[in-house]
Amino acid sequence: MPARRIRPRGFSLVEMLIVVAVILVIAAIAVPNLLRARARASESAAVASMRTINTAESMYYNAYPQVGYAGSLAELGSGGSSCESTSQSNACIIMDNTLTSGLKSGYTFDLASDGQIPSQGYMLTASPQSGPASGRCSFFSDQTGAISAGTSGGPRLPLDGHNCEQPVSTATFR
Repeated sequence: MPARRIRPRGFSLVEMLIVVAVILVIAAIAVPNLLRARARASESAAVASMRTINTAESMYYNAYPQVGYAGSLAELGSGGSSCESTSQSNACIIMDNTLTSGLKSGYTFDLASDGQIPSQGYMLTASPQSGPASGRCSFFSDQTGAISAGTSGGPRLPLDGHNCEQPVSTATFR
């Protein structure tokens, strides 16, 4: 009887190394795109939150003309109340407690009034918390409702055509 040669089954070491190399190349291409997409989503969420705050400030200004604009995000929220009776310190306009705390979607929001009584203006800023995954653009707005963007330390630029690649418009609210 002729001797049968037994052929090993499975993959060779070279074949396995090629598969691992292909997977690493695909991951090297996909991960940066994923991080950029995540940062853009955070930036879009920040702009949407700023629009919400601008609308809430306009409503607050109309509801409390003797006070003017709210001086903090907490004043626009419920302030821990049940919202059965509202006041200038718990207006219950923004019901998102995360947003009224000042931290949402990788961004820190800060609201400051002009210090006058009644307040005739405010400054709203949104800054990325940390790392490029939360975004690289800071956003600014005021009582006009226009939202502008800029990189940290950079100039303020209008959202259409700015270097932060944000596909949103500069709609104003009032």
